[in-house]
Amino acid sequence: MKRILLMVFRNIIFVPYWFCQLLWYAAHTDSIPEEKKLALLKKIVAHANAGGNVTVKAYGTEHIPRDGSFMFYPNHQGLYDVLAIIDTCPRLFSVVVKKELKDIFFLKQVFQIIGAYALDREDVRQSMKVIQQVSQDVAAGRNFLIFPEGTRSRDGNELGEFKGGSFKCAMKAKCPIVPVAIIDSYKAFDTGSTENVNVQVHYLEPITYDEYKMLKTTEVAEIVKEKIKNTIDNYATC
Repeated sequence: MKRILLMVFRNIIFVPYWFCQLLWYAAHTDSIPEEKKLALLKKIVAHANAGGNVTVKAYGTEHIPRDGSFMFYPNHQGLYDVLAIIDTCPRLFSVVVKKELKDIFFLKQVFQIIGAYALDREDVRQSMKVIQQVSQDVAAGRNFLIFPEGTRSRDGNELGEFKGGSFKCAMKAKCPIVPVAIIDSYKAFDTGSTENVNVQVHYLEPITYDEYKMLKTTEVAEIVKEKIKNTIDNYATC
């Protein structure tokens, strides 16, 4: 919370203007090109990072497909994760978030702009509908991000269980899976510190549909988890 307040304080003269832009983009999202949406979000995140003493370094951006749709599957450390990926990804993507986040001030407008879906983890039927809708959207050309752990890790750079069900969307859409290793993102919003923090985002080599189509979702989950774990083990400094 301290860092969020610092971000707002140091950008206070821009905040009303940005929020008005977010409101307008959210209300007209269907008619706004993806490039303009992404440019707005990147501008806001860049200023927030500068104001909040956050530096994000990206590796492997060449692994992000330039054409066609795909799905990101990153590890989940905290609220800052999506911002780190927006800051470093050259293509617009949407996300699946837990329902508790969908009405939070500022985030609500961002989610509307990118066409996010809110997931009720207690409602199996609703969860299945979201999976089906995401699959259809990806098959139609949209990019999505799902956190396979389902909830953020409480142990920093340690990984939780990767749930096989989260990979059903990719399998139904027959799209590339892009594992993403996020390192030290938890230090941004989840430690109470405002000291300088360096966040790493590693985009790993995509797993094509032909590579995983014969596997079970649980097997895909383990493969993705292992790739992310190896990257974190190699690059995390503490």
